[in-house]
Amino acid sequence: MERTRKVTKSNIPPAHDAMEQRPVATVAEFRDVNALVAAARAVYERGYTRFDCYTPYPVHGLDRAMGVRRTILPYISFLGGVTGLASALLLQWWTGGYDYRLNIGGKPFFAIQFSVPVDFELTVLLCAFFTLFGLLGLCKLPTWWHPLQGDTSFRRATDDTFVVAIFSDDPRYTITDTEELLRAMGGTNVHVHTAPATQSAILQPVTTPSDEQ
Repeated sequence: MERTRKVTKSNIPPAHDAMEQRPVATVAEFRDVNALVAAARAVYERGYTRFDCYTPYPVHGLDRAMGVRRTILPYISFLGGVTGLASALLLQWWTGGYDYRLNIGGKPFFAIQFSVPVDFELTVLLCAFFTLFGLLGLCKLPTWWHPLQGDTSFRRATDDTFVVAIFSDDPRYTITDTEELLRAMGGTNVHVHTAPATQSAILQPVTTPSDEQ
């Protein structure tokens, strides 16, 4: 006879409450651009690495205040251009000078001069492709959803509000310290934004690489 296992409270695995609310970030609003830049610099100097700023328009100098490193996108674009040029030269040399030689008016099977149009086209084409997909990769795009999308301050950042958010997965994050810091820097409507546990676990701040040092 098959022995029936006795079910007790101790051998039931704990169920994960997907609707449990967990902190995503401490969010603060700033009405002044200078106050925003000062707050971003203060957050960076305190050692926070998982934070972001959201503004209605580009703010000059904000990337430096946040400690954002210079983007490697120009190097990716250059690599694309070199790859395109090398591919064009190899393609024309292989077809015209090696694999399918045609004697046309005594002209050379391959020469740099008549390869220039194809060289130019493939150089520009692959440079554009590398730039586009490199930008998407560096910016983690497309980003279909972000836990802060449900936050009122985050939505207002596309209109007339400057927002600083310090994310809860930062090693130095504590609710009390982040709230005190943002309030001390002049932040208003300082609050902790929460999201269900399954959503906050996939948090990825969206930060655009800087083009300036």
